[in-house]
Amino acid sequence: MNNIINFVCFQIGWFAAVLSAANNTPWTGVLIIALIIALHLFRSLNPINELFLIFFVGLLGGMLDSFFVFFEWISYPSGHIDENLTAYWIIAMWMSFATTLNVSMAWLKKYKFLSILFGFIGGPLTYYAGYNLGGIYFLDFNSAMIALAFGWGAIIPPLLYLADKFNNSSTIKTL
Repeated sequence: MNNIINFVCFQIGWFAAVLSAANNTPWTGVLIIALIIALHLFRSLNPINELFLIFFVGLLGGMLDSFFVFFEWISYPSGHIDENLTAYWIIAMWMSFATTLNVSMAWLKKYKFLSILFGFIGGPLTYYAGYNLGGIYFLDFNSAMIALAFGWGAIIPPLLYLADKFNNSSTIKTL
């Protein structure tokens, strides 16, 4: 049940962030993600380590996305603090993604190749979905998809490793 709750909460945060950014109110999605993260931390057996993981993933993910923005492969219609960096709501999405690493995505920790494949395929697909909902723009579609595939394929295994080092596999209180 915890995996389902975690997955559904992440999806709610993802859609809230993308749709609010597409409607030029990115703060709405960030607020919803903040509530989801608060719920996750409340249910966590180790909230300090989980919070560290969330902030660290937000930092790494923000850097990766800023790389895509810097090379003008993608851009965001709203939520910029600096036009050369990723939007703040994307960092919130990375933080929300971190809440899945020790719960609904924990099973991937055992399968390094599968985690690479998951990132390689899943990463670009989520951006493409965000594009279809109006949350992001592709400035150079082909280059963006290649960079997203390799970037996400490369980042997922270390994020899962980091999640495993800072938490155990039962980080959420059972219902």
